[in-house]
Amino acid sequence: MKSLPANRSLPYLLLKVRESLMVHYRPILHAEGLTDQQWRVLRSLGEYEPLEPNQLSESCMLLGPSLTRMLAGMEQSGLISRSRSREDQRRQEVYLTEKGQTLLARIKPLIEKQHIALEEKIGKALVERIYGDLDLLQKQLLEEQQAKKKDSL
Repeated sequence: MKSLPANRSLPYLLLKVRESLMVHYRPILHAEGLTDQQWRVLRSLGEYEPLEPNQLSESCMLLGPSLTRMLAGMEQSGLISRSRSREDQRRQEVYLTEKGQTLLARIKPLIEKQHIALEEKIGKALVERIYGDLDLLQKQLLEEQQAKKKDSL
């Protein structure tokens, strides 16, 4: 099988598309002093709060050490708070503060408006097809990983 050029590999193309999409969202985030990663943390907490750091790491696709540093900065700026779990004092839970909730409420409609504008620009049918194809790809890759784990036991 002939080797593909680096710019035609699936991971590269997915990353390139992500960066092309983020060009439309970063100005909104940067206007509020947020990075892409901080936004993912705010969004996740806004949907699933409270979350433990390991859950946040998974939902935001962030490595643990990076998330730890980021959470410290977000706590210092008053966007989040961390406390020990009532059920298990060994566990930590992360919450949005009132300031974090206010920021999320201010940015979320702007991000959603940008989603709609992009969908109108590239077409709803294409967006739905991409979502479906990516969901299928993710499902197949997960099933493959689970089968490999099972085989290695």
